[in-house]
Amino acid sequence: MSTGATSEVVHARAPGKINVFMKVGSLLDDGYHEVATAYQAISLYEEVYARPADDFSVSFTGPIDCSGLATDGSNLAIKAARLLARTADYRGGVALEIEKHVPIAGGMGGGSADAAATLVACDHLWGTGLSRDELHELGAQLGADVPFALMGGTAVGTGRGDRLSPALAQGTFHWVLALADIGLSTPEVYAELDRHRERHASDIAPAPEQPAVDIEVLQALRAGDPHQLAEYLYNDLQAPALHLAPELAKTLETGELQGALAGLVSGSGPTVAFLAADQTAALELQVALSASRLTVLRATGPVHGARVIAS
Repeated sequence: MSTGATSEVVHARAPGKINVFMKVGSLLDDGYHEVATAYQAISLYEEVYARPADDFSVSFTGPIDCSGLATDGSNLAIKAARLLARTADYRGGVALEIEKHVPIAGGMGGGSADAAATLVACDHLWGTGLSRDELHELGAQLGADVPFALMGGTAVGTGRGDRLSPALAQGTFHWVLALADIGLSTPEVYAELDRHRERHASDIAPAPEQPAVDIEVLQALRAGDPHQLAEYLYNDLQAPALHLAPELAKTLETGELQGALAGLVSGSGPTVAFLAADQTAALELQVALSASRLTVLRATGPVHGARVIAS
């Protein structure tokens, strides 16, 4: 379809995310789980620079250690670019440079943000002219969190997390993120959840096939009230993440002792997200956690989804 590539460099960005609420349904026959989650996009961005090329390549810079990241066809950003090229019948390639700020394997959707920013950047670079809905459809083929990285803001995700409904969120929420030295594999955390449920089958209610986000979470977001939201932060994946990485329990305890309204493991972990009352409280918590020899970042939400910054 399109042959309109130029010699320009396109800069796009997409945000990381926090799952402020996450319920996971029972294990289905296909080996997957339905989820119900409330996503919030936060001000940690993946910066993608796309240049015309004959083939597809990706390189990484930024403050995150990227030495373990694949740069071949298995990389999600390369997959995104190739999928868009096939869809649009575009015959060229792209050289991607990604400046990473979202922790790797941290439960914050960094790889999904890479893919989302790549779709937006390449669509602009190649002049493919896909609608936002078409980009969302491509994103859903790449991974459950990619459509939200495109959308941004605050949203409820159902199905695999890729069926999105915007959620109203007033004001700004202040987050302090404690990073772990380890990564956790999302499939491994889900497998541990299934084992956890089997071990405790006599003590806990069976998980529903189709979970839902608690209405109190949506009301707290709509009110823009961090104290109210702190009461309802929840993640079914927290218990299995703590079982696989017991040191995270100490991190949660430290943050709450140092003044966080609440903390939870984000997504499949191991990043721990602490909600603070306001900017001053977030700064004080960041200082206190740093003094405890934790690696911490501060972020706010909600923020915009993937978009072109410059070209």
